[in-house]
Amino acid sequence: MFENLSDKLDRAFKVLKGQGTITEINVAETMKEIRKALLDADVNYKTAKAFTDDVRQKALGQNVLTSISPGQLLTKIMNDELTGLMGGSTAELTFPAVPTVILIAGLNGAGKTTFTGKLANYLKTQKGKKPLLVAGDVYRPAAIEQLKVLGEQIGVPVYANLESKDPIAIAREGLALAKQNGHNVVIIDTAGRLSIDEAMMVEIEQVKAAVNPHEILFVVDSMTGQDAVNTAKVFNDRLDFTGVVLTKLDGDTRGGAALSIKSVVNKPIKFIGTGEKMEALDVFHPDRMASRILGMGDVVSLVERAQQQFDEKEAAELQKKIRKNKFDFNDFYSQIQQIKKMGNMKDLMGMIPGVGKAMKDVEIDDDAFKSIEAIIQSMTPYEKSNPDSINQSRRNRIANGSGTNLTEVNRLIKQFDDMRKVMKQMSNPAAMASMMKRMPKM
Repeated sequence: MFENLSDKLDRAFKVLKGQGTITEINVAETMKEIRKALLDADVNYKTAKAFTDDVRQKALGQNVLTSISPGQLLTKIMNDELTGLMGGSTAELTFPAVPTVILIAGLNGAGKTTFTGKLANYLKTQKGKKPLLVAGDVYRPAAIEQLKVLGEQIGVPVYANLESKDPIAIAREGLALAKQNGHNVVIIDTAGRLSIDEAMMVEIEQVKAAVNPHEILFVVDSMTGQDAVNTAKVFNDRLDFTGVVLTKLDGDTRGGAALSIKSVVNKPIKFIGTGEKMEALDVFHPDRMASRILGMGDVVSLVERAQQQFDEKEAAELQKKIRKNKFDFNDFYSQIQQIKKMGNMKDLMGMIPGVGKAMKDVEIDDDAFKSIEAIIQSMTPYEKSNPDSINQSRRNRIANGSGTNLTEVNRLIKQFDDMRKVMKQMSNPAAMASMMKRMPKM
């Protein structure tokens, strides 16, 4: 996401490369390139102009320190301004009552039902909540069935009334059931509607009046760009929603919606969808997104994703095994499964500073681990637990059984051995200190 915008901003900053000072002339040229990059990303024109005017004013008022270049200073100013443009600070969900009622609204095809399932999963696993899903889309064929499948997948109950075509009554019934069964969050999925469809807009206003939600989340397909922002404004005028959800940010999106929506509707982006899996939902952090747009990575989010997947007790056991040089292919396979749960591989690489730009033209298949998994699965239990026992004849058998070749098996075993050596070194404080001392000379 934001790949094209990041490239164009990078080119814009090069205007200042080698310049000793920020002047009216060189900053004007840079701002022209930045404004063009924002407009190409489908950012609202007024937003793009106001943004570049603010950056220009701040850049001209700054003294360039001898330790940094004008390009670095402008990057810092851009980072601060982009963060402000997207909301400034993280807007978390609020839970002012039991049960807290969350109403989901948006256009047809924006991904509301999928987001409803992801949100329930997030609240259950990350916030310790006991959610109930309410199937309020009575118009789209299979919408209720889709929500039931998602609910079963994440272990969250779904209230549906197949006899009723009245979403207002269904919302009321779902809320009553939640109170009765001790659910502390109710998430109501609603039908997609067009802002020009007056009857449907009146209907969702009536649903809102019936259940008095504490949060109304407007779900936007980020691939629709500026159209998404215009639609959000119309919906906000009718519903006064509390936050925005941007879906499909893992697709071919230009980023205009993320950069414009806060300034146009003055409502925060609360979540972003980054894939199809139920775990592919992130709380929106404006500062982290600004860093990613400017190619500075997002290590904090990467660490948080890792913490969500890696069990503390399991990690402690693993550390003991590494110290004793007992790390085996069972452990390695387990680590791969946890990494896969963290999300799309290219997205994860983009969170590492500098790697995103280096990997931008590299296609990373989501099945990148497929051949490695096949090789490990073709090993016997004894071989997995005792990697040093895998001799030439065993390697031949593993290659045949995994549908790979001997070169791939040899490469994996060598990489595994190298990794074990590094892990063993890093677990030894004295060796680690020695390595750190050598770092400046390397």
